[in-house]
Amino acid sequence: MSVLRLVIVGGGHLGRIHAKLAHSSEQFEVVAVADPDPNSRRLVEEQLGLPTVSDYRELIGKVDAAVVAPPTVVHYDVTSTLLRAGIHTLVEKPLASTPEQASRLVQIARHHARVLQTGHVERFNPNWTTAQPHLGRPKYVEAVRAGAYSGRSTDIGVVMDLMIHDLDLILSLERSPVTRIHASGMALLGTHEDLAEARVEFSSGCIATLRASRLATAPTRRMQIYTTKSFAEVDFSDDQVRIVKPREDVLLRAVALDALGNGERMQAKDKIFEDYLQAESIPAPGRNAILDEQNDFVLSIQTGAAPSVTGEDGARAVDLASRIVQAIEHHGWDGQDSKPWRIGPHATEQARILPLPSVAERDDPPKRRAG
Repeated sequence: MSVLRLVIVGGGHLGRIHAKLAHSSEQFEVVAVADPDPNSRRLVEEQLGLPTVSDYRELIGKVDAAVVAPPTVVHYDVTSTLLRAGIHTLVEKPLASTPEQASRLVQIARHHARVLQTGHVERFNPNWTTAQPHLGRPKYVEAVRAGAYSGRSTDIGVVMDLMIHDLDLILSLERSPVTRIHASGMALLGTHEDLAEARVEFSSGCIATLRASRLATAPTRRMQIYTTKSFAEVDFSDDQVRIVKPREDVLLRAVALDALGNGERMQAKDKIFEDYLQAESIPAPGRNAILDEQNDFVLSIQTGAAPSVTGEDGARAVDLASRIVQAIEHHGWDGQDSKPWRIGPHATEQARILPLPSVAERDDPPKRRAG
C-alpha cells in the first residue's frame, strides 16, 4: 500500500504526540501540522522539525488523511470540512461538543464513504486489551479517573475531558440502553465542572459508578469490572491486570459458605483464592497505545474495515457524557433544585434523577436528532 499523506490539525500537546509518532511511521508522510497559533507552530518546527501551516484548509487536495486534535469546540467544523473533502479522519475524543454534532459527523462520513475514527485511546491501552478476553458481560463497574490541573481542555468539563474515557470503555462492553442517570459535580476554577460523579443504569441491569477529577494531587486511572465470567481490576498506569475467576460451582451459586459451621468457615477463609476463586496477575505488553491507534486507522483506510473505535462509538460516548453533564446542571444543592451547581458545596447526597428520553426518542436515527 502507498504511504498516506497526513495532516495533523492542532499543534498542542496531543497534536505534537500524534505528529511525532506518525512522523516515525513508514505508513505516513506528515505533510504538515496545522495550527493558527504561531507559538504552537514554532514548537512543532523546533521540537519535531516538521512543516507547519496556519490553516488546515490549505492542505485540502494534498492529503489523504487527518488527525484532528484542536480544542473540542472546533471539532465539528474541522472534521466535517475534512470529511466532505474526501479526507479520512481520526478525531481525538470527544468526537464533538454535542450529541447532535457527533451524529451529524457520522452521517457525513457515511455519505462520503470516509473512515471516521474516534480517538478513545484507552481502548488500545495494553492493560485493557489484556483484560478484555477474560471479561463477560458486565454486571457492575466502578471507575475512578483523576489528574492534576493541566491547563488544557478548558473548553469542556471533566466529564467530557476525563470521564468520557471510562464511559467509552463501559459502552464497549454494555450495549443495552441507558435507563437512568444520577450525577453531581462542582466547578471550582472555571465555567465547567472540575469534579464529577455519576451512577449510570442500563436496561440489562448493569450499573456503573464513575468519579472524575482534574484537581487531584495524584493521578488515578482505575476500573473494577464485575462480569458474568470474572472480576477484573485494571490500573491503566500499571504493567499488569488482576483477574479473579470463580470456580464453576461458585458461578452456579452452588456454594454457600454461610451455611457452614464456624470451624469450617474459618478453614475455608484461608483458602478462598485456592478453592473457590482463581486469582491471576497477567502482565500487560509494553505497547504505545497512540501508535496502535494510528495503525488501526491506517488498516481501516487500506482495507475498508471499520476501525476499532468508530464514529458511532464516539457519538454514543458524547451522548452519554452530555446526559451526565445535564444531570449535574439540574442537580440542586442544599435541597434547592434551583441552586446553581457551580457555587454549591460538593456533597455526597443522592443526585437528582434526570428524566431520559423514551426508547423511541433514544433510538431515532442520527439524522432526525441532528435536526
